[in-house]
Amino acid sequence: MTGWTADRIPDQHGRIAVVTGANSGLGLVTATELARRGARVVLAVRNTAAGQEAARRIGGDVEVRELDLARLDSVRAFAAKLAADHPAIDLLVNNAGVVLLGPRRTTADGFELHLGTNMLGHFALTGLLLGNLAAAARPRVVSLSSITHRNAHLDLDDLMFERDYRAAPAYGRSKLATTIFAVELDRRLRAAGSPIISTLAHPGLTRTNLTPRAWEHRGRLGQVIARLGLVVTQPVERGALPQLRAATDPRVRGGQFFGPSGPWETRGPVAEARLSREAADPAVGRWLWEAAGRLTGVTYL
Repeated sequence: MTGWTADRIPDQHGRIAVVTGANSGLGLVTATELARRGARVVLAVRNTAAGQEAARRIGGDVEVRELDLARLDSVRAFAAKLAADHPAIDLLVNNAGVVLLGPRRTTADGFELHLGTNMLGHFALTGLLLGNLAAAARPRVVSLSSITHRNAHLDLDDLMFERDYRAAPAYGRSKLATTIFAVELDRRLRAAGSPIISTLAHPGLTRTNLTPRAWEHRGRLGQVIARLGLVVTQPVERGALPQLRAATDPRVRGGQFFGPSGPWETRGPVAEARLSREAADPAVGRWLWEAAGRLTGVTYL
């Protein structure tokens, strides 16, 4: 199988890269490859003990910082300390995510857990670090989408999915919201004449630790389903390639979206991916951006 590989990542010496959820899965691979090319990588993780273990595995120039995207106070504290310590940030990879296919849960701030963690936490984080990103030479924000975004639909009258909650659609909605955010971020950065570019990626169907955890609530049946998932998924090293390309390829333009090029974008070499009509709709982008600003208290652009 040919195509873009991690060997094509250019030298990253002198660059500061922040990767959320960097202690496992796609985030760990992304952080490892960036550090291998010389970047100073900030592992932004909820579990700092797991983060320290990941740092030992990665080696290179890495630091571990606590970030819980399901708590806006944690997002603010993380951003304030990071911004003070690193006046210029070259790369922000909004990689962290949660998928829990059990009963409806909420964040510390009362948001539906998937939306609050996967999109609203990253929306706030990006806004709080925007000045530091703008101070870098070739700054970039990468947001992690999913093929599930194409079958999802935002209910603008029930953004927190309080009516007739179902976990799988809630996850899909959160990934659609993340995708809409990244596309709208690109529009606003361009309009503002900012040097920052916003790009997107999705991993197709990839083996990460999220898959078995998603089915924990189903007991033994969940274990069987999780094992079957291993058969149809690609290795995490390949699943991370789209976001690594979005993060490092010098030819990437703002708004570009990368994913696997195989059947239904589930696996295969990296190529440009397809946005759903709703994800690309500027009216939906404006509505969600304004809603996210009100909900998080972080407004920008």
